[in-house]
Amino acid sequence: MGLFSNKISRNDLHHGDHIYSWRAYYSYAHHGIYIGDGKVIHFTRGEGQEVGTGTILDNFFASRAPPRSSRFCDVCRQSRENSNGVVVSCVDCFLNGWPLYKFEYGVDAARFFVKARGGTCTLARSDPPEEVLHRALYLLDNGFGGYHLFRNNCEDFAMYCKTGLLLLDENLPGRSGQTATMMLGIPAAAVLLYPASLVVGAGVYCLSRYAIDLGIRQDVVKVPVEDLAANLGWSPPVLSSKAAIEWAAGKLLSIRAYLINAYCHPHDRLLQHSLVIHLFAVSTCVKLV
Repeated sequence: MGLFSNKISRNDLHHGDHIYSWRAYYSYAHHGIYIGDGKVIHFTRGEGQEVGTGTILDNFFASRAPPRSSRFCDVCRQSRENSNGVVVSCVDCFLNGWPLYKFEYGVDAARFFVKARGGTCTLARSDPPEEVLHRALYLLDNGFGGYHLFRNNCEDFAMYCKTGLLLLDENLPGRSGQTATMMLGIPAAAVLLYPASLVVGAGVYCLSRYAIDLGIRQDVVKVPVEDLAANLGWSPPVLSSKAAIEWAAGKLLSIRAYLINAYCHPHDRLLQHSLVIHLFAVSTCVKLV
C-alpha cells in the first residue's frame, strides 16, 4: 500500500481490517470488515442487492454492473438472500473479480489531501481489532438499520465498526467519504462551463471534504453497538435522498459565501464569478431532485 494507492494483496490482510473494492468502472466502492478465515462482513441493501437507493439511480448502478456481479458461491448467495442487510461473504465473492484495497485510519492532514478521492482514508483513529470484530459480528446478527446510499451505506457500516462513532442526526448525510465526494462534486459541472474556476473549485472541494471528515466532525458520538437499535429506533424505512442533497448544498453555499466575504477583493471579478457559478450549479441540482 503506497502513498497514492491503497491496493494490497490478500497476504496483507489482518483481522478487523476495513477493506474495499471498486465497482462499476471505479464509479463507487463496496466496503466491508475482514474477520479472518477468508471472510468479510459487509452491509448491503438486502434482497441480494449490494447497493441501491430506491430511486431511478438504481438504473445507473444496474446498467454499469458487469455480468459477473451476479455470480456468487452457494454459501454467499444464501447469506445475501436471507439477511437483514448485513452479510458475511468469502473474499472472492466480496471482491467480485475486482482488486483489493485497504481503508486507512489515523492519517495526517498531508496524506489525507494526497488521497484526493473520498472513501479511501480518514483522520479518525481505529479501535483495537477485537472491538472492531465484536461490532461487526454483533451487527451481522442484529442488522445496521435501513440501507441508504447517502446516509447509511456500506462505508458507514465499516467506519462504525472501526471507530464506534455514529452521526445521530438522521437528517444529515452519513460518515462515508465517497458520499461526501459525490456531494461536494456537484459543482464540478461548472468547471466545464467556466474552466477558470478549476483552481477555486478544487480548493473548495479539498477544504470541504476535510471539514466533514469523521476524524474532526463535532456531531458524532461514541455509541456501544448494543445500544444502536435502542438509541436510534432503526427500522428499514424508505428514505429520500433529497434532504441529504439539500443539506450538502446548504453547507456548500455557506462555505462559498464565507470565502467570498473573506478572500475576494471587491474588484476580483474572476474569483467572484467562479464562486457564483458553483453556487448556481448547486442550486440547480437541488431544484432538479
